[in-house]
Amino acid sequence: IIKLYGAEPANFLDVGGGATKEKVTEAFKIITSDPNVKGILVNIFGGIMRTDIIAEGVIAAVNETGLNVPLVVRLEGTNVELGKKIINESGLNVIAADNLSDAAEKIVKAVKG
Repeated sequence: IIKLYGAEPANFLDVGGGATKEKVTEAFKIITSDPNVKGILVNIFGGIMRTDIIAEGVIAAVNETGLNVPLVVRLEGTNVELGKKIINESGLNVIAADNLSDAAEKIVKAVKG
């Protein structure tokens, strides 16, 4: 879907259904170690996995890694309103997306300026 908006994904990473703050932070470290990464799109559909836990992990990861590329986050699923609230109240420069298409469009726009 990134290609539909005129960009090329550098890589894909699935943290799996048992994601923790630590796993999300480690995922961000892996992703940002690639110099080709110009932005990060986090797309979570949490059925079993709670999106508030993912949101806490994203915040911890951004703070620990000192993220300096655009970040778009799309959350959907269990505890989605709480997850969105956690992201929105974090004070971090995170671009919220309503669905995957919206997220793809926003990350491409953010990366291309």
